[in-house]
Amino acid sequence: MKDLFDKVSLECSRNVTNSYSTSFSLATKMLSKNIRQDIYNIYGFVRLADEIVDTFHDFDKKILLDRFIDELDYSLKNNISTNPILNSFQFTVNKYKIDYELIDAFLTSMKMDLKKVKYSTEKEYKDYIYGSADVVGLMCLKVFVGGNKETYNRLKPSAMSLGSAFQKVNFLRDLNADYSLLNRTYFPNLDFNEFDDDAKMLIMNDIEEDFRKALKGIYELPNNSKFGVYAAYKYYKRLLKKLKKTSYLKIKNQRVRVPNYQKVDVLARSYVRYRLNIL
Repeated sequence: MKDLFDKVSLECSRNVTNSYSTSFSLATKMLSKNIRQDIYNIYGFVRLADEIVDTFHDFDKKILLDRFIDELDYSLKNNISTNPILNSFQFTVNKYKIDYELIDAFLTSMKMDLKKVKYSTEKEYKDYIYGSADVVGLMCLKVFVGGNKETYNRLKPSAMSLGSAFQKVNFLRDLNADYSLLNRTYFPNLDFNEFDDDAKMLIMNDIEEDFRKALKGIYELPNNSKFGVYAAYKYYKRLLKKLKKTSYLKIKNQRVRVPNYQKVDVLARSYVRYRLNIL
């Protein structure tokens, strides 16, 4: 019956991914079948932790996060958890020997979200992004390269740049929601009320540089993951392009989205490039 529970655990992580992120779910489906579930397992873990600190407003978030971390520690040491999401995550961590430092850095950023609402310095900002995004990219990279240390170390800088780019795009897209619902501003030295076109362009130039650094690494990924990661890259580039065309006033007042038909277009174009060996 343990096999049945493990199967249910894997389905839970897959369902969390499909329910919470249509774009990430679509990109994950483009990965090779033999690694797809492991990426679901990683996403399920980070999504659940993020939900605790961002949406469980009627409960004591610190207590919930502390319990979550205690259960995580037990699962990693004992290869099992009664929490289906953690049960599937520990399977992937132990299978690929994902560094605990990456997990600890992620949880540190989640703890920061419990109380910190403004990032005043560049260091605070970069530390938060490292823990909340870069390390997630590195966890996924461990899966993509099958745990190969040499390939992992070579592609590590690009994976971190891609994680940073994705997170910064999310910050810009969610500027209004983060401020109005959570009273947070992630960009250093940014006063929400003084956000204007100049501030927007500084942020966008920084994101473009991250994308530029990431692209070289995407080209060097194994075939099991190259298409899926490239599709995610192109989706976020499309979102950034839309943000660039959107006035700063609109960004301050609503969430900018890429319609589903445009997501399909991005996927189709990415697939053509992949099949023609242009990647």
